[in-house]
Order: sequence, then structure tokens, then C-alpha cells
Amino acid sequence: MTGKLFVIGTGPGNPDQMTPEALNAVAASTEFFGYFPYIDRLNLRSDQIKVASDNREELNRAQAALIRAAAGINVCVVSGGDPGVFAMAAAVCEAIDAGPDDWKSVDLVIVPGVTAMLAVAARIGAPLGHDFCAISLSDNLKPWEIIEKRLRLVSEAGLVIALYNPISKARPWQLGKAFEILRETLPATTPVIFGRAAGRPDEHMLVMPLGDAAAERADMATCVVIGSPETRVIARPGLPDLVYTPRFLKDASR
Repeated sequence: MTGKLFVIGTGPGNPDQMTPEALNAVAASTEFFGYFPYIDRLNLRSDQIKVASDNREELNRAQAALIRAAAGINVCVVSGGDPGVFAMAAAVCEAIDAGPDDWKSVDLVIVPGVTAMLAVAARIGAPLGHDFCAISLSDNLKPWEIIEKRLRLVSEAGLVIALYNPISKARPWQLGKAFEILRETLPATTPVIFGRAAGRPDEHMLVMPLGDAAAERADMATCVVIGSPETRVIARPGLPDLVYTPRFLKDASR
């Protein structure tokens, strides 16, 4: 008989955005596998064990958690945001797919969470009110040429685009290049939202037109949302602007 393997997300960082189902999974687990900052968000009991590892050890982390779950331990794999969006749920499934047969018998529970683009959207209005997509700008797991192709195609299709992993010390140029590509198709007036640390004490929201968008406005704690040609900005005297994408598409030819 195996243990249970929960895969949870802590949300964007605000404790209030962690779901009750995820909190129940934490209470039911004995051992916790995850990236250091994500595990540190949890208030664990003295009998619960942390097994923290670095950010690029996802597959090893998933394999270690599956070994313990197959041995009868209730285990929790911890992600930030939602575990199924550029996070640990895919790594766990990948490990099960390539692993021994007993891993396929592990009682796996993937708990949905709140991902960064949803938190940013809620803070700024409703930029995801019509069709949208999410793209990671990290080329650690896919070629940059594929990222460029996808950016061109989704901008031509008129989708709102949420960019994850926009910039880092090792990848300082890619967000700027992404803006260049999007300017080939989208109007310079298209709203761009730099949503940093949504829901946390150091939260910062910035809206500017694509024509003026600069990569240095972002860091790895930022989710960048690029509107479609239909996305609108509502100025409100004395209050932050609202950004939304209308539910109805006026130009049916797009």
C-alpha cells in the first residue's frame, strides 16, 4: 500500500491566496519536497520534514518524492502559484511516465492553485477577459526559436499574452527581444502590465504602452501581461487605472 502524493501550489505569495484544499494537503502530509522559498512559505509542525532543493532540480525532486510515497509516506511536493502551470505537476507526471511500475500505483492528488497571471489580472482589472495564453520566456527547456515563433503566432491571433520567467541574470535580453517581436504585429498603444509580487507586501503594478515598454521594468518576480488590440485602459480620477479586455470581439475578421 502506497502513501499519498500531493502536488500543491502556495499561490503567488500572499498566504490568503493559498486554497483550503492545499492547506488540507499540507496538514495531511509528513514530508515536503520543494524549492527553498516555496517550502518556507508553509507553517509546518515539528513532526513534518522539509526536503528543500534548488530551483533547477525539478525532476530529481519529483523522483525523490515518488520514492517516499511508494514506500508508504504521505508526501507533499510544493510549487509556487499553481502546480500545473510551469511547475511541479508536470515534473511529477514525467517522473511517473519514465519511472518504475510501482510509481504508477502511487495515490497522486494534484491540487489546483492560483497562478501569477490570475493574481496580476485581478489586481489590475480584467485583462484576461477574452482569449489569452501563457508563455514562459525561459529557454532552459525549449529553444528560443520556438518561443519567437509562438510569440508571433499568438500576437497575430489577437490573444492576450501572459509572460512567465521574463528575465533573469542569465537571460537579460529575452524580454526586450520579445517586445521587439510583438511590436511587429501589435499597435504601439497596446497595454503592457508589469505585475510584480502580486498580493505580497512588495507588490508593484505598472501599466505602459507596448511602444514604451522596457525590459528593465521586470525581474523574475514579475508576470508581464501584454494586451490584445482590443484591450482597454480606463482612467479613474484619484484611483489606479483599470485594464480590461472586452468579452466581445468587435472585429470578427481577426
